[in-house]
Amino acid sequence: MPDLNLPLLPLPTRADAADHTAPRLLIIYTGGTVGMAQNSSGGLVPMQFGQLDQKMPDLARLPFRIELVSLPAPIDSSNVTPADWLFWAQLIGRHYADFDGFVVLHGTDTMAYSAAALSYVLEHLGKPVVFTGAQVPVGASRSDAQRNLVTALEIAAARYPRSHTVRVPEVCVFFNDVLIRGNRAKKVESQQFAAFKSENYPPLARAGINLEFDDKSIRLLPAARIKVHTQLEVGVAVLRLFPGITPDVVRAILSIAGLRGCVLETYGSGNAPTAPWFLNCLAEARQRGVWLLNVSQCEEGRVVQGKYETSSHFADLGVVGGDDITTEAAVTKLMFVLGLGLDEARTRELLALNLRGEITL
Repeated sequence: MPDLNLPLLPLPTRADAADHTAPRLLIIYTGGTVGMAQNSSGGLVPMQFGQLDQKMPDLARLPFRIELVSLPAPIDSSNVTPADWLFWAQLIGRHYADFDGFVVLHGTDTMAYSAAALSYVLEHLGKPVVFTGAQVPVGASRSDAQRNLVTALEIAAARYPRSHTVRVPEVCVFFNDVLIRGNRAKKVESQQFAAFKSENYPPLARAGINLEFDDKSIRLLPAARIKVHTQLEVGVAVLRLFPGITPDVVRAILSIAGLRGCVLETYGSGNAPTAPWFLNCLAEARQRGVWLLNVSQCEEGRVVQGKYETSSHFADLGVVGGDDITTEAAVTKLMFVLGLGLDEARTRELLALNLRGEITL
């Protein structure tokens, strides 16, 4: 794992560094379009982000104490791995006591996976961890980078007016004026600024002239000491069903060496073929200890196993229903739960349980 002792760069803002009443926020720059620059061939590549204040002058107007930590080698989000998630989580854990909130600058392509993963790994989180980025690089005209970052910082610093307690103690995604729970986010757009949606759960906040929080949708938990998990099981796969899928395809995926879990992307409310060969493939996989998590291909709605005959066999086979979870949250949930190394009964219980607000039971 890379060294956690990365230097922190203070950014000039309106807040006096000695004013300990001003919220102290940490920006973690991982890479992504928000910090892209053109290389000699005209392609976009991650750049070093040490001069953030020069590229985003509006930061100087914020009444917060802001510091920046940049990874030694920023990465395109298409190259993000579970090892990166664990490193970022430990970086937050290392600085957790010293900062009031965290903003993670990240590429949009896999942001939903990363936000979901950190929601599981950061157990008992009591401070905001806000993922954001941009569709247009910061140095380009009409970039959405500055507006997204400034508002994400305001969300990370937000407190209730009277109690001064944290407003959004969750891992979340802020993009194009909408704040979404991290494990509910899904990237739905590559050409417009509204890149993310949450189809099965309402936004946590909207940014207009004012920040308007939907407090009843924000997950508040009793105070507890944060626990940063350090293990994820990478032996997972996704099997998306389609009409005409063959036994060879299903067996090839479910027979991958070292496979521990598989997300089944099924039809409608969790339906799948009833052909004997298909059910046998699932049964054989379960006998080998492969966990199967049933997720609907529909962006809205939920899995209701047994509603139709075409899903009535799943419970007998040991397939776990995923309710209204997204594929991104299901993949990372499998990684997290299987990484805990628990017995079968407890593993099944946690896969079906609403751990971090990722499903609506």
